[in-house]
Amino acid sequence: MILVVDDEPRMAEVMAAALGRAGHACQVANSGAAALALLDEHGADVVVTDWKMPDMDGLAFMKAVHERRAELPVILVTAHGSVPAAVAAMREGAFDYLTKPFDNDELRALVARALDLKRLERENRFLREEVRTRYGPETIVAESPQSKAMLDLVRRVAPSRAAVLVQGESGTGKELVARLLHFWSDRVGKPFVAVNVKAFAEGVVESELFGHERGAFTGAVGAKAGCFERAHGGTLFLDEIGEISADVQAKLLRTVQEGEVQPVGGTKPRRVDVRLVTATNRVLRDEVAAGRFREDLYFRLNVIPVNLTPLRERRDDVLPIARHFLARHAAEAGRRLALSDEAEDALRTHPWPGNVRELENAIERAVVLARGTAITPEDLLLEQSGPPAGGGHDDGTLQACLDAAAVARIRGALAAAGGERTAAARTLGVDRTTLYRLMRRLGI
Repeated sequence: MILVVDDEPRMAEVMAAALGRAGHACQVANSGAAALALLDEHGADVVVTDWKMPDMDGLAFMKAVHERRAELPVILVTAHGSVPAAVAAMREGAFDYLTKPFDNDELRALVARALDLKRLERENRFLREEVRTRYGPETIVAESPQSKAMLDLVRRVAPSRAAVLVQGESGTGKELVARLLHFWSDRVGKPFVAVNVKAFAEGVVESELFGHERGAFTGAVGAKAGCFERAHGGTLFLDEIGEISADVQAKLLRTVQEGEVQPVGGTKPRRVDVRLVTATNRVLRDEVAAGRFREDLYFRLNVIPVNLTPLRERRDDVLPIARHFLARHAAEAGRRLALSDEAEDALRTHPWPGNVRELENAIERAVVLARGTAITPEDLLLEQSGPPAGGGHDDGTLQACLDAAAVARIRGALAAAGGERTAAARTLGVDRTTLYRLMRRLGI
């Protein structure tokens, strides 16, 4: 909606008609007071107002508009002799000015630019809110002492330029740590580039990281910026850093030391300002000792070490993280779901070899499979990654043999009953409570 304000009704109608032919809906007012009343009642996306009006001039009207809606673009229409005053008004917050007599196309172009600005501001607010809801401090689940200590370290490190090396098993959240470092730093408005170097073929890693010039190799039909240049001013996250070859390690060391990249086929280095975060699921110190990773590069990358604890060693986080994922995936599916006591027991005792990624997959799966409003252990479909927890390994003792037989019998009964535990308990000749207790003890 465009609000057109002019004390001459004919001029106001002409401007509204010109904008209407471009598809804009307009409202017309012939005084500042009337325009403010329309603004309060109906709102507007852009205001076009004459400068010289008897009851309230354009500058006073613009100030009154911005007291109500500070972000609303106001375009001032003025005579040639008032141009210096209009320029001064732009310093006071006007979006732009238009001099009489004006071309209708000029008016339409100016309004289109103002609407584009509004759209970009809305998108920017939306994206900021999306980022905040995903990476804001209140959204991070950390109940265990290990997780709280890790988050405290990340918060303290984020404002610095220091390189960070994140080490931990697959699925522990290494990229999340990198994104938190970016979000909690003053680089949050700049690019965040995440790259898994293992995903690149051996021959293109250097080009992907540092870029290349046209004709640098067969198929290089044009120049291409590498990851470092794309992340200029922001944060670059290199995952699986332990997988890069010795040649690429040497070039990466020079980039980290000098703060510049040399594209493949290029003759002049280019300056880059990048906060570097690297990650690996290997123990990089062991790779150095084995001669597979440069020690000097290791020390350059490992200025701030962040070590992520596997989920099985921070049991206090399991249920809070599970509930967090359940709230998200249930909302996306339009369902109201909760974890049953038995499902919570299963989550607590599972060894989680896939860490947080495996936990999220289990919850997402359960949201799809749940028949009612309560998620059961059968809905989680947790993989058995070893011998039953209660029975230990088969050590040849009578108890181990009995436990193994019980596991096989219970699983057979559950399979025959289609996962219905009440029916399985009836088949086994025990009550349901006894079956639950056996399942927990045996890790079923």
